[in-house]
Amino acid sequence: MTSLLLLRTLPLLRNGFLNHRHQVGIVAGGILSHRRRLLCSLADRPQFYENNDSDSPVEGSGAAAMNVTSPVVDNSWRYEDPDYRKWKNLEAEILRDIEPISLLAKEILHSDRYLDGERLDFEDEKIVMEKLLPYHPYSKDKIGCGLDFIMVDRHPQFRHSRCLFVVRTDGGWIDFSYQKCLRAYVRDKYPSHAERFIREHFKRASS
Repeated sequence: MTSLLLLRTLPLLRNGFLNHRHQVGIVAGGILSHRRRLLCSLADRPQFYENNDSDSPVEGSGAAAMNVTSPVVDNSWRYEDPDYRKWKNLEAEILRDIEPISLLAKEILHSDRYLDGERLDFEDEKIVMEKLLPYHPYSKDKIGCGLDFIMVDRHPQFRHSRCLFVVRTDGGWIDFSYQKCLRAYVRDKYPSHAERFIREHFKRASS
């Protein structure tokens, strides 16, 4: 009787054991599959290494990594800095102040309004005499015995460029740089921020 019961129960036990192994296999397979997907996704993701004095950021791994990409630097915090905002406001004020005379000087020198050796018209000459020449560091030496008029001509040494000239009452003439006048004006009116402004907006020293 006992043998008969065992024979009837054995297929049920075997099916239960197989079903248990199948379920374990599914769970284990799922875990391994998930781990494989995770490893693959990590391998495909670009890796960025912090830059230092000798190495550049590297994307991915291996010595032959190409297409290096640097992280984007967010500078928006600077605009929240009160000192930076103060500087930008003052910078804009200085630009508004000197822009009209700067544009006029460039137009006089670089447009076809005046031929080489031609005297400025009354309005342009008046503006240059009042808003540029007095601020030149050596304006008294430039004027000398007296100022007759202002003209445009080729620079005596750099013939490819034109500049403004003081023509004296004795017939002598000498060039002067409008940029030197503007720099001196900025230093005089905005002494606390002049050097920073000049460094950022007057890239090339005038002759």
